[in-house]
Amino acid sequence: MDYLRNPFAPGAGTQPPELAGRETLLEEADITLQRMRQGIFGRSSIFVGLRGVGKTVLLNRVREMAEAKGFITISVEAHEDKSLPVLLLPHLRKVLLKLNSLAHAAAVARRGLRVLKGFAGLFKAKITLNDQLDVGLGIDPERGTADSGDLEHDLGELLIAVAEAAKSGNTSICLLIDELQYLSEKELSALIMGLHQVSQRSLPLILYAAGLPLVLALAGRSKSYSERLFTFPRIDVLTKKAAKQALEKPALANNVAFTPEALATILEKTGRYPYFLQQWGYETWNTADESPINAEDVKIATSRAINELDQSFFRVRFDRLTKREKDFLFAMVNVGGDQQRSGDIAEELGVKTTSIGPLRSSLIRKGMIYSPAHGDNAFTVPLFDEFLRRQVRT
Repeated sequence: MDYLRNPFAPGAGTQPPELAGRETLLEEADITLQRMRQGIFGRSSIFVGLRGVGKTVLLNRVREMAEAKGFITISVEAHEDKSLPVLLLPHLRKVLLKLNSLAHAAAVARRGLRVLKGFAGLFKAKITLNDQLDVGLGIDPERGTADSGDLEHDLGELLIAVAEAAKSGNTSICLLIDELQYLSEKELSALIMGLHQVSQRSLPLILYAAGLPLVLALAGRSKSYSERLFTFPRIDVLTKKAAKQALEKPALANNVAFTPEALATILEKTGRYPYFLQQWGYETWNTADESPINAEDVKIATSRAINELDQSFFRVRFDRLTKREKDFLFAMVNVGGDQQRSGDIAEELGVKTTSIGPLRSSLIRKGMIYSPAHGDNAFTVPLFDEFLRRQVRT
């Protein structure tokens, strides 16, 4: 069939042609955002799930919804090489400069800029192209606010100053953070405390974030009240009905159908993970000569889909690991099952359980595994165990 008309779009965070099975989550977000614009404040949300379930897609859709309602949005992606202050400061600066241009918000926004400058200088955050700490307008930092050196204390005061400026500008801020698990425990604790202080003052700033399942443990350890401050929607594989809808609706919009056998095979091969549904949909479309797409088309496309995933989705994660980390993951595969006990992994490696603790922690920090229960381990990347079985160990 015509490659140019292929409606499927595999890719990290790429908007699928049909966002199936997430309607309730998006309706809840829409209501929360509408209520905030009316001065009724709800809880922030952190989408939790494995890779490939569509968390980033949901964040992007929430961003679009917020912007349509007049929110100022800030979108960042956490990663291992940048601290939370460095990630946030350029965006907060941009928001405050925008609000400073509004006559009725200028005074409060300028105070926010002074607070921001004090915070940035203390945490040595580079927020301009020439690596200087100037926030613009030739202003001096405000002394005694957000400059104590304690991130938990200072980040809260900075967020309050920014949210107060937004309130003066008759607007609201939606902060979106992807890959939340890469924040340190101290940074996540500071963010939670800051949002708590903002919420207590009924200021118009809300967080939507996404992260791997280990975020739940991080949030719980950081602050005991996190479960009251946030909702933690679990983003999982699609139901059979939603998975079929994700494949059938884009195809039917182009006058192409799937046979029931073809659909059943794709759902079985992909485990109904949204990312993989897009990959199989894309490859089967390009494989089939005509409608309807049949089981033989899927069989041929499956090898192409697996090869593409091996070279991209799986490979980029595998290649960043050390040999010892790879050995740990191979041991998990050899132990078998959906979850593996640390003791069983250590036995497979021929070492004591206590000796694999640092290795396990490293893999958790890199987002390769998580602990679904105490002493248990599981992959954060679906079908990664099958990828490992296809590898030749060196």
